Amino acid sequence: MSARWFGMVALALLITGCAGQTRELIANRIVDVPASAIAGEHEIFIATTRAKAVNPKEVFSGSRSATVSFAEVNMTVPAIHKTGEIERRSGGQSADPSKYFTAHKVTTFDSAGGFSKALREDIAKRGGRALVFVHGYNTSFDSAVYRLTQIAHDAGYSGTPVLFSWASGGRVVDYVYDNNSATAARDALEQTLRMVAQSGAKRIDIIAHSMGTWAAMEALRQLAITNDRDLNGRLGDVVLASPDIDVDVFKSQMRRYGKPDKPFFLFLSTNDRALDLSRIIAGNKPRVGGYENAADLATLGVTVIDLSNASAGDRLNHTKFADNPVLVRLLGEKLLEDGSLGTGEQVGDRLGTFAGGITQAIGSAAEIVITTPFEVLNVVVAGAR
Repeated sequence: MSARWFGMVALALLITGCAGQTRELIANRIVDVPASAIAGEHEIFIATTRAKAVNPKEVFSGSRSATVSFAEVNMTVPAIHKTGEIERRSGGQSADPSKYFTAHKVTTFDSAGGFSKALREDIAKRGGRALVFVHGYNTSFDSAVYRLTQIAHDAGYSGTPVLFSWASGGRVVDYVYDNNSATAARDALEQTLRMVAQSGAKRIDIIAHSMGTWAAMEALRQLAITNDRDLNGRLGDVVLASPDIDVDVFKSQMRRYGKPDKPFFLFLSTNDRALDLSRIIAGNKPRVGGYENAADLATLGVTVIDLSNASAGDRLNHTKFADNPVLVRLLGEKLLEDGSLGTGEQVGDRLGTFAGGITQAIGSAAEIVITTPFEVLNVVVAGAR
């Protein structure tokens, strides 16, 4: 590999990360604001394989820990918030809840039992549903907390949000380190999913993004090996957004898991430039999130949602799903209200409604193609110009 080629890849990676730079989660001073300035409050439960940070304001670092730590963060979203965005303060600014996402309190737990007790109480209060989010590459701890807060808020999610945060280095040069960290965390993610189920969740939905999809699929594969692939009937929908997984590896994972009883939704974009770079690093083998053969993936039992022609919030087209969290609401509330897709015309009708909703949410000329595992059925909806 020439130094020039490596430099080009490094420069490209510099603008590809799944999150911004590390910032302090808790400010030295939080500005008092009226209740009308706050759009919502969210309690984020956290299981992480990160080591505790030396600086207490950062809570957890990018280093790995041999044990799982647990925490809860109380977040607020400002009334000025725009869907799909995360309003964050710059370094040195006071945390003004009327302008920025703000963490008001961080609680750490000394034991899994204490965390499970708090989790159980929240799950019971919120109707028995939990959403487990697994972040992607180059994501600091606080960035992961903010992203899940944004998704839960914009999606109107009423259940318990649980962040599984693996030890991403939070630097663009840490791609290999991050990949190894995600792999090392797969057992902990499996244990976290079991803990959520044991804490009273009747339905557990999973959303994983980019490199986080690797950890999620490995954990699901391990559940299948133990003959508990659906968490004793508690597993709900699995959403894989821009999966940074080798296509052949994904096929192997799905073959071991088997065709899902509940929907697996796979968001891809063939013009995802971040995954193009990942493909180059991985020996020019296609990544699932940029794969061009949706029908091939659908034979594995997943529903493929191709957003290639949809507008994106970033120039690399890697965060379409994260920039349009209304997709989560459409998945959870419009498409899967009864928890199953069904067959025949019912599927087509629902997918057509779903695709129309996506197009309307994106707000620009777009063509969304959905390929289902029931029959390779393409639903194409053109957005208004």
